[in-house]
Amino acid sequence: MSATTPEAAQPTFARHPLRLTLNGQDRQLEVLPWTTLLDLLREQLDLIGTKKGCDHGQCGACTVLLNGKRVNACLTLAVMCDGSELTTIEGLATGDELHPMQQAFIKHDAFQCGYCTPGQICSAVGLVNEGRAHTPDEIRELMSGNLCRCGAYSNIRDAIEEALPACRQPGQGGGR
Repeated sequence: MSATTPEAAQPTFARHPLRLTLNGQDRQLEVLPWTTLLDLLREQLDLIGTKKGCDHGQCGACTVLLNGKRVNACLTLAVMCDGSELTTIEGLATGDELHPMQQAFIKHDAFQCGYCTPGQICSAVGLVNEGRAHTPDEIRELMSGNLCRCGAYSNIRDAIEEALPACRQPGQGGGR
């Protein structure tokens, strides 16, 4: 009977090519088929602004913009993003100039601990991109997938409401 090393007993899995535009930069990567977009961002690309909250799509802390639309990165397989444009919280600002939504969140103190803030901001930019949210009630409803443990909801709504006109200007969307 021959002895096998632990390495020899381990199966190998094919990595899949993935090309996407990430925060304005073309990227070519290889990922395992079960890698979530969230794990790709945080563990392989060191983009830690996108948070892992529930890992079940219930809290919105991992919200990013895929082709300008809001998605929960914890529920999205990275291979599904091939050929897409992806914007994370790190990609919203232009150089040293914050995105209008980021500026409004600061002005309205729309965060407490800050853990949910990247997902809240990306979700808010996404709802602007969708052309929705014209009233405070619509903002509240359309942001209901993003939870804030600290309860800063009224400040978040106020920030979004103020930022809407500036965000609707050309060049201020979440896609590049």
